Amino acid sequence: MALTGIVVSPGIAFGQAVHINLHHQHVDYRLLPVASIKSECDKAIKAIDFLAKHLKHCQVNLDTESDHFHLIDADIMLLEDEDLADELTQYITRFRFSAVVSIERIFAQHAEELAKLDDPYLANRSNDVMCLGKRLMSAVNGTLQWDVSKLTDNSILLAEDITPAEFATIPLNKIKGIVLKTGGLTSHTAILAKAAGIPALLSCQFDDYDIQDGAPLILDAFSGELHVNPVAETQLQLEQKATAEKERREALLHYVDKPSVTRDGHPVCLLANVSSMSDFTQIEGSGAAGVGLFRTEFLLMQVDSVPDEKQQFKQYCDALHSLNGKVLTIRTFDIGADKEIPCLTQQYEDNPALGVRGIRYSLQHQHLFTTQIKAVLRAANHGRIRLLFPMVNQIEELEFALELIDWCKQQLIEEEKGFGDLNIGIMVETPAAVLNLPHLLPRLDFVSIGSNDLTQYTLAADRGNPVLVNDYPPVSPAMIKFIKMAVDTCKIHQTKVCLCGELASDTKLISLLVGLGIDELSVNTASLLDVKATICNGQYQQFYQQAQQALGFSHIEQLNQLFS
Repeated sequence: MALTGIVVSPGIAFGQAVHINLHHQHVDYRLLPVASIKSECDKAIKAIDFLAKHLKHCQVNLDTESDHFHLIDADIMLLEDEDLADELTQYITRFRFSAVVSIERIFAQHAEELAKLDDPYLANRSNDVMCLGKRLMSAVNGTLQWDVSKLTDNSILLAEDITPAEFATIPLNKIKGIVLKTGGLTSHTAILAKAAGIPALLSCQFDDYDIQDGAPLILDAFSGELHVNPVAETQLQLEQKATAEKERREALLHYVDKPSVTRDGHPVCLLANVSSMSDFTQIEGSGAAGVGLFRTEFLLMQVDSVPDEKQQFKQYCDALHSLNGKVLTIRTFDIGADKEIPCLTQQYEDNPALGVRGIRYSLQHQHLFTTQIKAVLRAANHGRIRLLFPMVNQIEELEFALELIDWCKQQLIEEEKGFGDLNIGIMVETPAAVLNLPHLLPRLDFVSIGSNDLTQYTLAADRGNPVLVNDYPPVSPAMIKFIKMAVDTCKIHQTKVCLCGELASDTKLISLLVGLGIDELSVNTASLLDVKATICNGQYQQFYQQAQQALGFSHIEQLNQLFS
């Protein structure tokens, strides 16, 4: 039996089924006797302490600078907040509900409030809160919902979803694969699974079948299939496929130090996407010529307060140091109502994708923006930095941002702090940005096409909605024409153009992107060597001809056949 899903992290995994997040707590809604209220309050307090200690134990072997460590910290901080304990005891006392019911109600209320943020970019924090609540309900009885210490060395996890904090507690050396019922292509779990190199499948409805814990599974995260109780023939075929893939990955190491140049001499600069300070450790040996996208807003998501100028300056200098002279492209904070950032006060918006986000947010919160710019300018005195503004659509936004950079330079001069030069670029993420490029480019050194958002705004399709993935793909006639338009405009102004996003990591589409004239590709580190090998073994003239053919197509199916 084979089930299907969406591949977010490729590979083949052999193992046994282990269900997590699927155990339902028995909830007794009967009112408590008055005499039992105190003991039930004590249960709630002990459960909080029990779970907090468990999470701290999970942090022991984690790098204190890693995202995983900070994600667990976020849950610990919530548990150790005195307001939570007070709220629980008051709820139990007032309504005479058990600790389990009270936890369920309170966490559901908090999750509902957070759900209004409608976060498509990260795993929704409301889900994180609900999962933490369920684990606290389990802790009331002295047990956790799932015990990672009992995982075997060949576990394939089956779950509704896995929050970042839960992911952080998983002993990854025991996990062969991950299969989730939910999640989008840009979900937090997808990002973490890719970074860890774990084969992963999303939107797989495995609970429609009776898959028992311990059942033999094979996860083929190339074809997007989960094989349950595979027959011998399937087992042999996939073992051969896995062996061939291992040999292929080993052969790719040959390209680590090779120039990224086609066989007929056309260079394409390959850069890496990073989302945290810990990601920089993966750059060496990846084949990257530097960092093409540093998503700095991730630095804000697991802290109590916004890092000040000095703290940011140190982080950017640390990043430069780890790159050993390679270029660092820093995107200014890409903030909006679609991303929950606890250390900031954010307004609820009915449609955050079209609201105050990216450069709009930065220009409306100038203290936050200028603090970051001053830190970046100072760091530029210690290495090569390119500064990238997100979601710029019109010349007025760019001019205002450049005025603030000049103001920051003057402030640093008055403070007698040194600073370096920056190359300035913008993210091209909307049709408006493409159409306004002729007016924007005279003020820019480079541009970076954000294919994820450009797809969303061009096709009017939520990029985090898995239901729309097949019918509204990024490889569509309209998208190709917009990319070509942006590239041609940049060529006229002799401005380098980069492309970041999922398109850049898909080896089947490299011929299209290079053939359209993209100068640089910013890629997930796990995919860099695959992309480099595709470039080195290809011919630019063939890439160009294929791109010209694609530009003439009117149907998505034609493009799918061309780049299959």
